[in-house]
Amino acid sequence: MFRSTKGGGASVWLSAGEATLLRALVVPVMELLNDPDRPAPPPEPAQSEPAQSGPVADDSADLFDDLEKMFNETTAAPPDAPADPVLARLLPDAYQDDDEAAGEFRKYTESSLREAKKYFAQTLLDTVPPKGGRVKLTADQARDWLRALNDVRLMFGVRLEVTEDFDEQLASLDQKDPRLAAFEVYGWLGAVQDSLVRAIAR
Repeated sequence: MFRSTKGGGASVWLSAGEATLLRALVVPVMELLNDPDRPAPPPEPAQSEPAQSGPVADDSADLFDDLEKMFNETTAAPPDAPADPVLARLLPDAYQDDDEAAGEFRKYTESSLREAKKYFAQTLLDTVPPKGGRVKLTADQARDWLRALNDVRLMFGVRLEVTEDFDEQLASLDQKDPRLAAFEVYGWLGAVQDSLVRAIAR
């Protein structure tokens, strides 16, 4: 599947169906990771005249938002662990046996972890051609792919209640079981991830 390239990167040819599947699977992860305290901005309306604001102004606004949030966090109550089981796995507690320490750690790190995981997912989305074809990844992009694929598989694993005996679970499913297709996708994602690991390790 994947082939290693110079500089620690990797390349692969994806069919139209494989490309569509990867792009479709990464979007729910990105949506789950949206910070409820900072929703995604709405699309900008078309403007007939040059706008007063631009990327620099937008970045400045984001910076001020981040600074304000950081200062407010020093007195804010620690956020609760996510109720959604998938999100709870994507953003796990750092201290399993100490709720107070876990809450304090989450207060200062959850937002940045959400953004990092969304960045990995966006890298995958940006590098997969919508109609399939050759994908060429740099070393950094390949590592982002691995992280994004891991998060997508985690989402599937939690929803499907996959265990360490995945092969036995898959083999035991009836051909009419509505979960069969999802289990097969989970297995395929594992093969893609394993192939990429092998390619960048060469």
